[in-house]
Amino acid sequence: MALSGAPLRAQRPCDAPEGTAPSRDLYCVALLPGAAGGNATGTAQLDWVPGPFTVAVAPDGTHRWRLTFALESLPPLPAGRAPGFVAWGADPSFTHMTRLGVVRAGRTELGAVAYDRFLVLVSAEPDTTVRERRGGLVLRGESAANRLRPAENYQFFLGALTGGATSPAAVAAGAAASGGLHDAHAGHAGRAAPDPAGWRDVPMYPGLAMLPSEMALRPPVRPWRLRDSATAPAAVPRRVVTLAHGDTLDLTAGVVRRRIAGRAYTMFGFNGSIPGPLLRVPQAAEVVVRFRNALPLPSTVHWHGLRLDHRHDGVPDLTQPAVAPGDSFTYRLRFPDAGLYWYHPHVREDIQQELGLYGNIFVRPARADAYPPAHREEFLILDDLLVGDDGALVPWGLEAPTHAAMGRFGTVMLVNGEAGWRMRARPGEVVRLYLTNASNTRIFNLSFGAGTRLKLVGGDLGAYPAQRWVESVVIAPAERYVVDVRFDRPGAQALVSRVRAIDHLFARFFTEADTLGVVEVAGAPAPPLARPYAALRTDHAAADTLGALLRAHAGRPPHRTLELRVRFEGLPFVSQRLMQLDSVYFNPVEWAGTMPGMNWATTAPQARWTLRDPDAGVDNMAVAWRFRRGELVRVRLAGVRDVLHGMQHPIHVHGQRFLVLAVNGVANPDPVWKDTALVPAGGTVDLLVEMSNPGRWMVHCHIAEHLQAGMMMAFDVEDVP
Repeated sequence: MALSGAPLRAQRPCDAPEGTAPSRDLYCVALLPGAAGGNATGTAQLDWVPGPFTVAVAPDGTHRWRLTFALESLPPLPAGRAPGFVAWGADPSFTHMTRLGVVRAGRTELGAVAYDRFLVLVSAEPDTTVRERRGGLVLRGESAANRLRPAENYQFFLGALTGGATSPAAVAAGAAASGGLHDAHAGHAGRAAPDPAGWRDVPMYPGLAMLPSEMALRPPVRPWRLRDSATAPAAVPRRVVTLAHGDTLDLTAGVVRRRIAGRAYTMFGFNGSIPGPLLRVPQAAEVVVRFRNALPLPSTVHWHGLRLDHRHDGVPDLTQPAVAPGDSFTYRLRFPDAGLYWYHPHVREDIQQELGLYGNIFVRPARADAYPPAHREEFLILDDLLVGDDGALVPWGLEAPTHAAMGRFGTVMLVNGEAGWRMRARPGEVVRLYLTNASNTRIFNLSFGAGTRLKLVGGDLGAYPAQRWVESVVIAPAERYVVDVRFDRPGAQALVSRVRAIDHLFARFFTEADTLGVVEVAGAPAPPLARPYAALRTDHAAADTLGALLRAHAGRPPHRTLELRVRFEGLPFVSQRLMQLDSVYFNPVEWAGTMPGMNWATTAPQARWTLRDPDAGVDNMAVAWRFRRGELVRVRLAGVRDVLHGMQHPIHVHGQRFLVLAVNGVANPDPVWKDTALVPAGGTVDLLVEMSNPGRWMVHCHIAEHLQAGMMMAFDVEDVP
């Protein structure tokens, strides 16, 4: 089947609008002439900083950009020793100004910078070696984030709808007292009163406040709670199950009792544990899993990332019927690729996954040297759990999911199902961490703090051809990364996710630091592995193979495009107005649930998230893509800017594997086979999908509430070479 596409020039944010391209509004700063600018014009393009993650951030969560200037009609240079034009970055108050570098007429690429909201200035300097701006202002511009404004002018109006308003001074004082920080044990201010439907409360964000009218919102559906059962069996520790080719595993999804942060909760587990058993299998093996559903809800098991027979992919109404309570289903799994995989339900994921139904699969590489030496391995599944002010789990929507706008952000951070995860390590010990994000919505930005380096060695479907050092690991829902960490310094080292959240009411960015766990480094030193750990190894054969694929397809137009959109219908007045005001700017990643009331009260029928084929003009399950086995298909995923609430989407492709070709038109230098890619708000991610596995397959957003709100489609791969 031949694929073709018209050439698309518009691939970068500042290019002339044509086709489906990154948002010019969010990622292109228009530069206007200053007092010394005359007729000068230009742009400053916020380019993706190439690396292993499709969103580039500093360890504190500040977004990083590589600035590309395009300047025209510059004025004559001033007299001086080394005259020229110098670009500067400044915060909106001009408290801090940073020299960015020398620019000239035409295109100039400068190094990476980290900013939330900022100004861009270009000055004409008699000496381009100056460290502070002295020359006349030639061009000026501001980032899209500068359009955020405090809400004092409409706060009273919206607050008056329910009688009352919140003092900005009191809110600011509360936020300053907390420093904008919270961790797994932080309290949450604010409480929603009970209502006749049985909704009790939703936690407010620590240190922030919502408009009174927003806090009065309730979901327009009935609450669903898992019946508390003191007689449910206590959750057991996760088991490691080693399977050989031809083995059979019995897997039961059932109700368990689990203690989290000192309180007992009735939850779900696979084979009595949260997470479920860690399955270790050799590459190329085939096994049988006999699944039994002992839940009070229908369920399935999806084997995330495996290129298996589509009849065993676990998608209800597409590959199998949902397994009713008390019934069973037999899955036949095959493992053609080494890598880190996981399994979870595909029925009401917003409930079942949140309640603990997830587990890892490690497919051992056929090559013993696929990864560098390490002293030991640890498998960490990251999650968060939404607990109310009363200590109980916040209910889910019965007729439809709640939290359909931004997704269900939790308030208690979990590692392997427990709050306050702890691990012991010896000084100098190299620990390989296999990381999986099983949260409904949250994206983590993980690090261990200054002095502890992270070596990225693997992704979703196996080892990176070229290892590299990273300052932090950005991991979206359903993504997996493998990092080696050498713990040199004795003492406690915290595993922390640091991000920059937005206080939408007062239009400010603030740091959120969530502590997921602590590594205690003590005891006798580990046997030396410093030399192999310090080396960044390259698998030249794999690098050449993947590099050739990237070069052959880089810069070429996509065969297919999916636009990531949303339509809101029937929202309450306050939600509609707040979203309209907030749409002046979309952060590339919505790192935290700082609008909890509005998000909680928005249900799936009100937020219709869509994957749209712009060529065919159809959405979601009406999209009908067909390919032949063996095709390499370039797919562009585009987060559309012109929606009421745009946000990031981790897009998962079932049954196939792909490479990330480019982000916002910038080529990717770190290829690794993946099955899930994070698309930033307003951004584009180009994939090269290897259609190797015949069958009917899903593509969907892995924010559980977006999936349940319709953000999914199917495609067919025909078994015709």
